[in-house]
Amino acid sequence: MKKYYVLLFFFTISLVFAQEGVLETNRIAEAEMKSASQLMSFQINPNTANYDVTYSKLEFTVNPAVYFITGKVTITFKALSDMTTVTFDLTDQLTVSTVKQGATNLSFVQNASDELVITLPSTLTTGNFATVEINYSGAPASGEQAFTRSTHSGTPIIWTLSEPFGARDWWPCKQDLNDKIDSIDVYITAPSQYVSVANGIEPEAPVVSGANKTTHFQHNYPIPAYLVAIAVTNYQVYNQTAGIEPNTFPIVNYIYPESYSAAVVSLAQTPVIMDLFENLFEAYPFSAEKYGHAQCGFGGGMEHTTVSFMGNFSRGLIAHELAHQWFGDKITCGTWKDIWLNEGFATYLSAITIENLDGLDAFITQKTSMVDFITSSPIGNVYLTDTQATSVSRIFSSRLSYNKAAMVLEMLRFKMGDEDFFQAIRNYLADPNLAFKYAVTTDLKTHLEAVYGQDLTEFFDDWIYNQGYPSYTITAQNWGEGQAKFVVNQTQSDASVSYFEMPVPVRVFGASGQQVDLVLNNTFDGEEIIASVPFSITGVVFDPEKHLISRNNSATLGNEDFNMVDAIVIYPNPSADIIHIQMPTSLLLVKATIYNSLGQKIAENHSLDFSVSHLSTGVHYLQIETSEGTYHKKFIKK
Repeated sequence: MKKYYVLLFFFTISLVFAQEGVLETNRIAEAEMKSASQLMSFQINPNTANYDVTYSKLEFTVNPAVYFITGKVTITFKALSDMTTVTFDLTDQLTVSTVKQGATNLSFVQNASDELVITLPSTLTTGNFATVEINYSGAPASGEQAFTRSTHSGTPIIWTLSEPFGARDWWPCKQDLNDKIDSIDVYITAPSQYVSVANGIEPEAPVVSGANKTTHFQHNYPIPAYLVAIAVTNYQVYNQTAGIEPNTFPIVNYIYPESYSAAVVSLAQTPVIMDLFENLFEAYPFSAEKYGHAQCGFGGGMEHTTVSFMGNFSRGLIAHELAHQWFGDKITCGTWKDIWLNEGFATYLSAITIENLDGLDAFITQKTSMVDFITSSPIGNVYLTDTQATSVSRIFSSRLSYNKAAMVLEMLRFKMGDEDFFQAIRNYLADPNLAFKYAVTTDLKTHLEAVYGQDLTEFFDDWIYNQGYPSYTITAQNWGEGQAKFVVNQTQSDASVSYFEMPVPVRVFGASGQQVDLVLNNTFDGEEIIASVPFSITGVVFDPEKHLISRNNSATLGNEDFNMVDAIVIYPNPSADIIHIQMPTSLLLVKATIYNSLGQKIAENHSLDFSVSHLSTGVHYLQIETSEGTYHKKFIKK
């Protein structure tokens, strides 16, 4: 995916860069995990669960030449239960000097659990609001990399990267995935030669005071703490426009001067990708403010709301971080166990960009690379366990949270069909209980099932909650005039899944160059499926467009002779309810008669489908009279 989109030679270029897509996803995942150590015990802080943050005013003073921050953070919150103290997440590497409520100084304690515990002047009762002002300063813990000072071409830069647990390393906040701040104002004071960046828009021009300049940003959409971000260096600003008149909005890009010319060429792709995503899903969620990019010194990107921080401006990275504005920023994963709702969608939309701008062959090449990477290990679940959700490297597993999750979405799209799949995703994004809030895996499943009209529990169990992938052996055989029989066998790479029930795509070929794509609805091992094919098949290929996660597959053409007895199949067998007779189209059913194990006639039917629910359990026999003879089959009533 690491490429620039140009019309000239686009086909060749797209294939080359599609093969690099997995490598770029690895870089994106690495960048997005850099804000915390490899193993963290932090998940949900119960001491912050008794209030809801409604507003934060963040005032920061920084100098890119110095690793230090001075802050004044004013937080308004609503009590969810009676409170005598309020607790915020804040590293003990930073020193709080004062906490105030109005003109009143409040007592407080910073503890070894990276908490700031403030004693309120009186009990704040349920449903009431309070505002506190926290003044602090210090050098954030450098090992976490949530607050970073570096240089580019000799010029200093400071940027932040707080996902998943890093916000507390540079400002007092509520870091859990159960609350979003309704709105924020960010004021960045820095030496006047630098340009500052943050979420939202600048409601007024920066104010210069002596050697310093204060830049104000305002963001009026709900935002989780980890998506709040600042960056300061000698940026050169490049403006674009997106949207459709009269509902246009700016794309504001903050670029290193030494990278400006090349970046402007690459950024021409952004409005094109924005149009694609808006057409597939809905209008850009933050169109009342802006979208944009800020160049930073890490290898991938980070989807800070309204301004993605970028290590480069490749098309794959632009698409990935833009996709997050819907999947991750508008709707945020409700726990780190559900991280695939963020990263799987962003990775898949980057692949969809290839599909739409480069064509099917490039899309297949991209999916092939993803599947090869996913199946390089026989294990791995998409939805995390409690223990896995404490490991940053596991949360941001490129193989599982990004690539496998993306291909699971591709399989859902294949299973449901484009119309139902995209409508379900649009409904998910528009759900007022989820929009600008949090979602968990079952929320997405509910919307998919509502449109699809079928239960997806088994699919989610196999592909989201459990591990591994299938390997298929497909045997095809010409089976009478206009038909072919397929026998589907499967093994599983991990014992957590007994059988992956999936539609299986195959492509069959004829001697005169004919080809037909078929979908075999496979539900059990050894299943025989008869399909209509308008020619005698001479070859068969498994999953030619790479819709499935699978490995070590084979598809062969059998050479055994056609046998009419075998061509007539009854299924399901055993059955508790309905029996279906499947037979070549050259035959016509005259009558189907059911006998019990004593040879007594039980029922007679003249249709290929009939109920057996009234029969006693056990073995029964079916006499099938056709236009070309009579055949006998045995079945079991459950």
